[in-house]
Amino acid sequence: MQILKLLFIFLFFSCFPTKEALSIPNISLPPGFKISVFAEVPDARSLTKGPDGVLFVGTRESKGSVYLVSYKKGEEKAQNVKEVAKNLNAPNGVAFRDGNLYVGEIEKILLFPQIMEKTVAPTALAIQLPNETHHGYRYLKFSPNGELIVAIGSPCNVCDKGGDFGKIFAVDIKSGKKRMIAQGIRNSVGFDFHPTTKELWFTDNGRDWLGDDSPPDELNRLEKEGSHFGFPHCHGKNLVDTEFGVPNGCKDFVPPARELGAHVASLGMVFYTGNNFPPEYKNQIFIAEHGSWNRKVPQGYRVTMVKLSGNEAVDYSVFAEGWLSKDFKKLGRPVDLLVLEDGSLIVSDDFAGLLYRITYSK
Repeated sequence: MQILKLLFIFLFFSCFPTKEALSIPNISLPPGFKISVFAEVPDARSLTKGPDGVLFVGTRESKGSVYLVSYKKGEEKAQNVKEVAKNLNAPNGVAFRDGNLYVGEIEKILLFPQIMEKTVAPTALAIQLPNETHHGYRYLKFSPNGELIVAIGSPCNVCDKGGDFGKIFAVDIKSGKKRMIAQGIRNSVGFDFHPTTKELWFTDNGRDWLGDDSPPDELNRLEKEGSHFGFPHCHGKNLVDTEFGVPNGCKDFVPPARELGAHVASLGMVFYTGNNFPPEYKNQIFIAEHGSWNRKVPQGYRVTMVKLSGNEAVDYSVFAEGWLSKDFKKLGRPVDLLVLEDGSLIVSDDFAGLLYRITYSK
């Protein structure tokens, strides 16, 4: 009788798929690529690389946490996930430099000094940030010269609020002084520096309510500091806004390097600098598309790749998809991307609360 009970329990629970099976249902990738669950991190959002064997993960809850994920190079799964900060105001943005962790809350940037060595209360940088929550999540990244790049989104669907809104800044972390480097931005939620030219490339989310297929999201390249990329007057390469259009149309603004899908919610982007993927992927751009929220037929929910030839974006294609089922059920929402030392690509998913690891093998 006892044996029959144990057999029944085993058969009952074996009918339920594991969390990993539920979380990566038929993700399609190019031949030779593999995806697996790397770590469970609630509300996993922005990623930054710490010292070898460590990465940090931000979240965007109103009383959110920051997590430290430790791993061994080349291993499929992380070893440990540890909460290193909690009860923060949407600590979405994370950046790491010289042993210090920087966390972007909505209204300020926190410094956690020598985060790997000691537990010390954070201090706030002197930089002043608005406290509007609409497009108010912070995204951070250090430039090659040590300035902290911070985006301040426009607090609306479409508007012209002026001030610091709709701009990207370079911040001196010692003085807190910020310098505007790009403007005419609606909501830039991912940026990275070209490995060779060191130019800043960034995504920008297009406005809503101009139709299911308009306007496109954008991938932009900053060639000259202070450039204006069109919002709210112009969207994509040549779509003049119905309310905020100007006499010259789009002629006076910098067009996107590449138009992306409409309403795909292009978030994190990264240049692939690793050596695990085939050579043709080197220094190409991967973009996490979080997915549309109001399109009649949803799209996005995938990782795409933009192929470059010099400074030109010559192709835009799907690299990994399957987080949106054929009947349009959400199974995951990619947010950010990070290349590890072994050349694997980490993808965060705030819907499933997971980090995935993508690798290549012949």
